[in-house]
Amino acid sequence: MIYLALSIVSSTGIFVFFKIFNKYKIDTLQAIVVNYITACICGLIHNDKNLVVSEIVSSDWFIGVIILGFLFIAIFNVMALTAQKNGLSVASVASKMSVVIPIIFGIYVYNESIGFQKIIGILMALVAVYLTAIKAKDNSVVTQSLYLPILLFFGSGIIDTSINYFAPDNKIPLFSACIFGFAFTIGCILMVYKSIRFKKSFSLKSIPLGATLGIINYGSIYFLLKALRIDGLESSSLFTINNVAIVAVSTLIGLLIFKEKISNKNWIGICLALISIVLVTLA
Repeated sequence: MIYLALSIVSSTGIFVFFKIFNKYKIDTLQAIVVNYITACICGLIHNDKNLVVSEIVSSDWFIGVIILGFLFIAIFNVMALTAQKNGLSVASVASKMSVVIPIIFGIYVYNESIGFQKIIGILMALVAVYLTAIKAKDNSVVTQSLYLPILLFFGSGIIDTSINYFAPDNKIPLFSACIFGFAFTIGCILMVYKSIRFKKSFSLKSIPLGATLGIINYGSIYFLLKALRIDGLESSSLFTINNVAIVAVSTLIGLLIFKEKISNKNWIGICLALISIVLVTLA
């Protein structure tokens, strides 16, 4: 279970870094682009297979690389905005309660177990995401910011599902490197567009934090995929264990380090999140 533990630690680190970006006024897109090229390099260094471009392009998982490359750059930006505008715990819960999506996929595609208890757990998870996302602000601000955790919820769920579905068992580092490389390319295009449109130059302070995030980000994907290949463990069970631990640790860090304020409704949402994951896991 060492892979699962490492996945939890590295995934939690991603949320922490997004808060650090906000604190030190780091350009999120620039740091994310640096993060992706770093993660790509990590995958290439870790890869022990022959690197043949023609074989990669003709592989049955290359279409997944393209899809995930687009999703990574989009949802990573949404994740950063959610952590900065709604709070660390909100970003963590909205992202990690998206576990209901790969669970439903596993039930229909992998014929994993389903029952009344698991259904109740999934419905409770949706309620938890809403309650945790509500902040103690006026109604207009809440309405404007609520779309971020909702987008993060669905986007993260689709990413988790796609990674598990497309990843080849014997080429995880190469698969990960290709995704990060494609996301880096898209990010560069967006960054050049912003620099031309808004006259925004590249900041060198985005490099060290972005590179560190890239190492952590690569680890989160690699360790999760390795954990998902543990024999005898359903993906729905592993995703729930992984996600509830990330929610708990991220929320604790938000309270203790970043002094985030959690309302009663937020606490209810977090408690429902934990209960729903327990229900789904035990089911």
